[in-house]
Amino acid sequence: MKKILNNPADYVDEMLDGFVAAHPEFYAQPERRVIARPEGATSGKVGIVTGGGSGHLPVFTGYVGPGFLDACAVGDVFASPSAEQMASAIRHADGGAGVLRLYGNYGGDVMNFDMAGEMVDMENDIRTTTVLLADDIVSAGKDEAEKRRGVAGMIYAFKIAGACADTKADLDEVTRVAQKAADACRSIGMALTPCIVPQAGKANFELGENEMEMGMGIHGEPGIWRDALRPADQIVDEMIDRILADHPFSRGDRLSVLVNSLGATPLEELYIMYRKVKQRFDDIGAEIVMPLVGRYATSMEMTGATITTIALDEELERYLKAPAACAYWRVG
Repeated sequence: MKKILNNPADYVDEMLDGFVAAHPEFYAQPERRVIARPEGATSGKVGIVTGGGSGHLPVFTGYVGPGFLDACAVGDVFASPSAEQMASAIRHADGGAGVLRLYGNYGGDVMNFDMAGEMVDMENDIRTTTVLLADDIVSAGKDEAEKRRGVAGMIYAFKIAGACADTKADLDEVTRVAQKAADACRSIGMALTPCIVPQAGKANFELGENEMEMGMGIHGEPGIWRDALRPADQIVDEMIDRILADHPFSRGDRLSVLVNSLGATPLEELYIMYRKVKQRFDDIGAEIVMPLVGRYATSMEMTGATITTIALDEELERYLKAPAACAYWRVG
């Protein structure tokens, strides 16, 4: 194993120390595994919290900031934060108008966030609501969409819900908009190499030298096929075909597209992919708004990429374009 670390057991805590030290204008660490805005909660504004395992930067902690999230609970690499850590994040996000829990559909996160919601309701009289991201189309069929995993679509949900909350909309309205954004997202991934969880010290799966896996999950969950590496255009064509089969687009539709590196894939290759993505939607006659190409939701040093689409209407597009800022994405 080759990693730049000290004691693997200290990996997450030392990362968070450096993370906050590098970006004090956006991030504070009021408790050991909680990241919040340095100015604290905004009075009268709905708070938005997320949480999940480390190993996915900039998700989850990176999207705390104006127009995005208010706080985040941080777990070990690929492991859920505890219910108490999530409850602490909710308390730090509470400005008196309630708190939206906005996160990916993973069993441990769901269980712990549900417990955290009950804790802050009883102990602090904080009302919370939940929106789960379930945008990974490979992880379950359309007839069981509620079982799908949440992946890079949460970035769009963070941005859109955060913009809505900044208008001082109430908790029910922010929840409605966040759910609308989540429902409009579709994602699919592919992988070329595994990654290494520091505490384990070995690859989390194996792929042959010239193999790829279509549909691989962000933690290395099995995909839908494994075969020889294909040319970029063929890879993108299949990914877009599968997204369109799940959520068709027509001439005149507007959408945003995220082409995301899972960690090691360079920008050059992401732009080769985006070139083909743009061609496909141009052929349909759909217009791409504010495309995102880069490292937005990773899986340690995995080589691979995800493609996410979000279907836009006037409301979602307005919130997507609203001003926001964090260390990894600035709008306006």
